[in-house]
Amino acid sequence: MEAFVPRPAIVRAMMDRGILAYSGKATLAEAWRSVVKTNDVVGLKVASASGRTSGTRPAVVAAVIEGLLAAGLPPRNIIIWDKQLADLRIAGYYELAARYGVRLAAAAAAGWDDQTYYENSLLGNLVWGDKEFGQKGDGIGRKSFVSKLVAREITRHISLAPLMNHNLAGVAGHFHSLALGSVDNTLRFESTPRALAEAVPEIFALPVIYDRLALCITDALICQYQGEHLTRLHYATPLNQLRFSKDPVALDSLSLAELEAQRKKAGIPSAKFAPELYKNAVLLELGVGDARQIRVEMK
Repeated sequence: MEAFVPRPAIVRAMMDRGILAYSGKATLAEAWRSVVKTNDVVGLKVASASGRTSGTRPAVVAAVIEGLLAAGLPPRNIIIWDKQLADLRIAGYYELAARYGVRLAAAAAAGWDDQTYYENSLLGNLVWGDKEFGQKGDGIGRKSFVSKLVAREITRHISLAPLMNHNLAGVAGHFHSLALGSVDNTLRFESTPRALAEAVPEIFALPVIYDRLALCITDALICQYQGEHLTRLHYATPLNQLRFSKDPVALDSLSLAELEAQRKKAGIPSAKFAPELYKNAVLLELGVGDARQIRVEMK
């Protein structure tokens, strides 16, 4: 990083070193092909609502794209996506997609799949864009429908989440980003920590999400420990790291610990969030949350 701006060539070298270490393969092409197949439609889930500085950084996504293209994936089989097109545009992903000839898509713009949904007893306050908005009747507002992009197009997910605090979830990490980015009618879950802790792991466990998860990469170039979705660089520390795992629980748990350590160093009170989210994820066998069982290798 230079003044909180990534250096693309160095980020690409970090990505190459990281995927080789993660996969244990001898070449970059073999490493990426061990994660996805060349005929897969790979969705690169980014967190774009926080912008290019505090959200998933385009330089990190570019490094993944270059690796996938070099491994033989056709450009049209790579999709950069998030929930809203406007966020992707503001964060610079239109230019990035055009540069590499890959696709750009938004879950909301793709529409919602009738047959693939998550149902919860908590009744939603539906807004424009939700599938059942404007409808009346019993059960309306209890379902969160999965985007057609996720249910019908993407065959493998690579989640790219920033190391950034979230007031209810603790970290705007892989669970929060991929789960709530994939479905509609999500405002009902953001109202209380308990609702979020129950819904997010259960949505993440849907086969169209969890069974298609290929890799999680935490963009830890910067750790922003206050501010949530807003850029607050005076509450941020450059870590200059990328973290690789297929285990989203482990990565998000490490991010929570890092955020807490940075707050302590800055003399800021500990955050209050929903730790049950990650406990529930462990109960659903989505990953490992016990720090004593997480092996970290530095490269």
